[in-house]
Amino acid sequence: RDPAAGNQEQGSGSARPQPPEPSLLRFLVCPLSKKPLRYEEATNELINEELGIAYPIIDGIPNMVPEAARMTHKKPPSEDSEQP
Repeated sequence: RDPAAGNQEQGSGSARPQPPEPSLLRFLVCPLSKKPLRYEEATNELINEELGIAYPIIDGIPNMVPEAARMTHKKPPSEDSEQP
């Protein structure tokens, strides 16, 4: 019974983010652009540089729902002003 209690304590006491399985990362692509994602250890997120969005990883599981992603940067206004 003590080992079971110990396992429960470990699960509830995990303060540091849990990264996804490395073998899984090479298969994951952005659901919007279908392009590979970059894992950012500092924020524990999967980053799509092209779209400027980051998908959170919760308990080692990537949340790939576009509505759950956060914007990492705003699109520069120069993109809109390129056309004369």
